[in-house]
Amino acid sequence: MSGFEMTGRLLQPARIALLGTGTVGSAVLARLQRWQDGPLAAHLSLVHVANTRHALSTPNGAVGDVLVQLQTASYAGALHDVERALTGPGMRIVVDATASSQVTDMHPHWLAQGIHVVTACKLGQGTSLARWQAIQQGCLAGSTHYGDSATVGAGLPLLRSIRALQAGGDRIHAIEGVLSGSLAWLFNHYDGLRPFSGFVREARDVGYTEPDPREDLSGEDVRRKLLILARASGVALESETVHVQSLVPETLAKLPREALDAALPELDQLLRERYAEAWKRGEKLRFIARLQAGHQASVGLAALPSEHALVGGGGTDNRVAIWSDRYPNQPLVIQGPGAGAEVTAAALLDDVLKIQSGACG
Repeated sequence: MSGFEMTGRLLQPARIALLGTGTVGSAVLARLQRWQDGPLAAHLSLVHVANTRHALSTPNGAVGDVLVQLQTASYAGALHDVERALTGPGMRIVVDATASSQVTDMHPHWLAQGIHVVTACKLGQGTSLARWQAIQQGCLAGSTHYGDSATVGAGLPLLRSIRALQAGGDRIHAIEGVLSGSLAWLFNHYDGLRPFSGFVREARDVGYTEPDPREDLSGEDVRRKLLILARASGVALESETVHVQSLVPETLAKLPREALDAALPELDQLLRERYAEAWKRGEKLRFIARLQAGHQASVGLAALPSEHALVGGGGTDNRVAIWSDRYPNQPLVIQGPGAGAEVTAAALLDDVLKIQSGACG
């Protein structure tokens, strides 16, 4: 490619389709709106926004009052309409801010068609191995990139660090971490005195948990994140090989979502007992994901000494320790906020800008 062609490509704004206008998608729109009068606006053109009810094409890329306009727009239609909306000059990028398995199923297709995908959804790389492999194959077929830094740690340099170590010839020996911002918040705040169920409601209401907090409490969300980290480190685990200790009693797990809130107090006695046992030994409760040598992977509540590497931090902080050839005894520890719409939206748009600028390689 000539210098003129490269310059032309980089000056051409990327065409963006945003799928999902919930908490994270709305934060993406708000961030784009703040960029409208700045230098970053020239790099991105928002041409399509859709949720499960409506779709809006904005050929001029204006952000403006997108959410208001979306309320009166046409029905969202088929996901294949996204390709039509992205037709035109410039790089094409889908930003998936949904938690939809149906949308995730389209990721390999879009990638193979030359459309880059940036996502916070863990269903693509954190569920079946076949789905993960399809995404890798889609990237190869379409010479595209899959922006996934928002899937684990809400943009913390976890995946980036693991891949950099791998690229430098390092081998990952073990990974342990607090991978859920919501569970981090819960166990940083839970004091064994007030009901645990009250903290769950508070975390849900401020958007730290998934819409159904059982996804967090069951360990399923953490399982997905551990699978993403494991696969990035070269361990091709199947989902069912991760041993998960759920915090959700079977009776609570079977309830319809509308009956969940009233039944949350079923959690209180178990957590009060676990807290009291740990407190007597001077330990702290943390919900931990572990990947050990020999491909042993587990997720569950653990009582850790107060000086343990994973006990530090506060709020929604994720805290992850990585042992490798380079860090055999004292692990590399990465810490920072692991939940929240603003940091997740920032991570999504960081990936978009990296792809648009060619910084992904």
